Amino acid sequence: MQNGLCALLISDLNYLDGAPAALSSEEEDEEDDDESEEASDEDDDSGAEIEDGREGFDDEDCDEGDEGEDNDGDNEDFNDPDDSELEELAEKEETRKRGCTEKQSAAALCVAVGSFSDPEDLPGLAHFLEHMVFMGSLKYPDENGFDAFLKKHGGSDNASTDCERTVFQFDVQRKYFKEALDRWAQFFIHPLMIRDAIDREVEAVDSEYQLARPSDANRKEMLFGSLARPGHPMKKFFWGNADTLKHEPKMNNIDTYTRLRDFWQRHYSAHYMTLVVQSKETLDTLEKWVTEIFSEIPNNGLPKPSFGHLTQPFDTPEFHKLYRVVPIRKVHSLSITWALPPQEQYYRVKPLHYISWLVGHEGKGSVLSFLRKKFWALALYGGNGETGFEQNSTYSIFSISVTLTDEGYKHFYEVAHVVFQYVKMLQKRGPDKRIWEEIQKIEANEFHYQEQTDPVDYVESLCENMQLFQKEDFLTGDQLLFEYKPEIIADALNQLSPQRANLVLLSAANEGQCHLKERWFGTQYSVEDIDKYWSDLWASDFELNQDLHLPEENKYIATDFALKVADCPETEYPAKTLSTQQGCLWYRKDDKFKIPKGYVRFHLISPLIQQSAENIVLFDTFVNILSHNLGEPAYEADVAQLEYKLVAGEHGLVIRVKGFNHKLPLLFQLIIDYLSDFSFTPAVFEMITEQLKKTYFNILIKPETLAKDVRLLILEHSRWSMIDKYQTLMNGLSIESLSSFVKAFKSQLFVEGLVQGNFTSRVSTDFLNYVVQKLQFAPLAHPCPVQFRVVDLPNTHLLCKVKTLNKGDANSEVTVYYQVTALIKLKECEDSHLGEEVDRNWNEVVTQQYLFDRLAREIEALKSVTKSDLVTWFQAHRSNKKKVLSVHVVGYGKHEGDSEVTAVAEVQNSSSGEIPHLIFLPPSSLMTNVTSIKDIKAYTSTLNVLPYHKILK
Repeated sequence: MQNGLCALLISDLNYLDGAPAALSSEEEDEEDDDESEEASDEDDDSGAEIEDGREGFDDEDCDEGDEGEDNDGDNEDFNDPDDSELEELAEKEETRKRGCTEKQSAAALCVAVGSFSDPEDLPGLAHFLEHMVFMGSLKYPDENGFDAFLKKHGGSDNASTDCERTVFQFDVQRKYFKEALDRWAQFFIHPLMIRDAIDREVEAVDSEYQLARPSDANRKEMLFGSLARPGHPMKKFFWGNADTLKHEPKMNNIDTYTRLRDFWQRHYSAHYMTLVVQSKETLDTLEKWVTEIFSEIPNNGLPKPSFGHLTQPFDTPEFHKLYRVVPIRKVHSLSITWALPPQEQYYRVKPLHYISWLVGHEGKGSVLSFLRKKFWALALYGGNGETGFEQNSTYSIFSISVTLTDEGYKHFYEVAHVVFQYVKMLQKRGPDKRIWEEIQKIEANEFHYQEQTDPVDYVESLCENMQLFQKEDFLTGDQLLFEYKPEIIADALNQLSPQRANLVLLSAANEGQCHLKERWFGTQYSVEDIDKYWSDLWASDFELNQDLHLPEENKYIATDFALKVADCPETEYPAKTLSTQQGCLWYRKDDKFKIPKGYVRFHLISPLIQQSAENIVLFDTFVNILSHNLGEPAYEADVAQLEYKLVAGEHGLVIRVKGFNHKLPLLFQLIIDYLSDFSFTPAVFEMITEQLKKTYFNILIKPETLAKDVRLLILEHSRWSMIDKYQTLMNGLSIESLSSFVKAFKSQLFVEGLVQGNFTSRVSTDFLNYVVQKLQFAPLAHPCPVQFRVVDLPNTHLLCKVKTLNKGDANSEVTVYYQVTALIKLKECEDSHLGEEVDRNWNEVVTQQYLFDRLAREIEALKSVTKSDLVTWFQAHRSNKKKVLSVHVVGYGKHEGDSEVTAVAEVQNSSSGEIPHLIFLPPSSLMTNVTSIKDIKAYTSTLNVLPYHKILK
């Protein structure tokens, strides 16, 4: 555009028949024919998951978020939805459905400025500005008008501040897209940023900071940044809080408002901006809208902020140290980190991606395989997170994080040595073209056959790509490997020497040894020289480890992408193709998305699981040992884009696999083989149970998961609480009890499966037949319910108020639950990819309701609801007969009468080895008309239990 803004326009007219047409404003006559939708996965990784969505022993350090980002929760969990199987599926459905009959229209804008540009005397100003620009505009002065407009028309918006970029995005129903674009663009044309709104938004920024403080990933990142040399922007406090943006400026006579406007005028210039819009309009129409609306964004003509001239952020002698850090969660973790010259310019080669692929490999010859055999490690993640903190114009971070066992913590230097031995082997061998081409092939397959993604996520990704890549690579630069240049890979590899590495050891066992404190997050840490024996060894030409070698060729890479010919009449919904006393199978061949992929899900139902808290813990242990056993043999399938997940559900084992259908049966059979031949050693049993204690503990210390546990303990009859499970595990399990449980579990089951995608009916039945033949189980004597019965709440407002179990957490959580059989939600929206349809169908199978046309029925019911019906319903459930349950988890802080909050996770009674217990609090003086629950089991024992609830028609 004339003002320097670069726009990419995506016409989504024919998105189901092929790629949307895309047009850059700088190439008005060219259309880009590349595939333009990224993969959209509801599960990003493979492994085990236990009830409440707890990933099987994942490392908290592997998925760090952007600085100052508006995250809804901790970003230290690799994939931690904190939900059971059913709630996970239901929440995905509800967050996607927004009451529209077609895919949303979306737009995203990236400004090439971020927290690196914060002035030294106003830390967090870039993040604060991201908030303030949305507080009304000259044309639309209502402070919350844009949010209200989006909510009214089924849309949403968000923004995030990174080190060198700030991104804004929104989506909305198509017919309101042009008006939404105009309203949104005004924030970049003439935002009001009224002075009166400053204090309110400072509180919002401070709230984000408080939510971020209990995250180990954020804490480690801030500590890492504090180690940078003076004057380097990595050292800055990106989040901002009430002190840096309000109290300290007042003390120092700094006018935050004036500085905020100056910052906006300097940095929010059109030529710093990249814009992506996607909608079901013609390219001509989109071009006309964008030109009309966004040409008013001013261009100040100043050069973009640049930090590429800065030197390496660390003084190597100071950087090459051992840092011990006290974490919030119970975890042992070793992170080995290098700061490399910036690697963004090599995106067509992706050297760090190649290295991380090998370092993070879990198959034979890998670091993790060796460490698991030693019982020193549970998980390993290597690579660059591609956040602004880890990759920018001044440096690129390469980290290897190892989740250690208790024994591994004692041998952390040996663990580091194994890592260095593997890296040295890679350096001596040099880049391997076969490996690089294998990675290239896998990534290309996934890109070529990827499914639709949510438009708002897609445009957000693209507008950042436009800041990073050449024009021809906007759509592909972040996903594909283009050029094999061994010299670039070798250069990156050769910089990963032990002498340039920083070691960070996280463990609660460090408490008492850490006398330093990071300024902003209060992280306790210590610094010491690397042990002389190891430092001398790593400086020498140390021997290689003969057990470490490159992976062999991957047999799971798909080569057959043909679409199967139907061998039975096609149906709109899944049909039962096999039914016996031992189980049944539901099947539907994909006839809409037409991709060579499949989804296979099985539920192995057993009445044993809910018979006692001990059985639940034994089941969790069993599933996590099974996942551990599969780690090495199934890893090649995982890297070949065949994903699996084992879920320790409330009533059975859920097995979920998905990916290219060609080799998917091999992965499924591998899982069933390991289930059939399940075995474990005492050492594995001890390692897994010790880690499970940490997992349960880490759930209990989060206010949001504690609130959920308390709520369900009140509502669901015969439910076992997380404290019950933690206490059972702390009291000890025997190897014999696990062996007996697994034998009993496998002896009697009912198995339900769903096969959907590019499979024939005949092949689909092979999955169930394989389970039955391999496991040789007897049918259940009686049907096993797959739901909990719910208590009938009295017609009053109940309150259960408890203190958080983490004395170091100032955050509180409030949940209000209204008991009503079901409110019809807005459901009418097209599936954007096959996984969404599968989720909906699987929800019917796993709840044994089988109403596969439920969505169509709900839409019809919704159309019949009148305004008066809704008002009547609302008044009935807000009247004196309402059934309301409020759960409050109260954080620690001065306002609650507590002493100063410490940053460390100081959990009640944990230091003495006792089990944490709930401390019930009285209602506040503002809640006089409530019934307070002080003993959950005693109270719920007086209530009636409702029958099992299913909507079958």
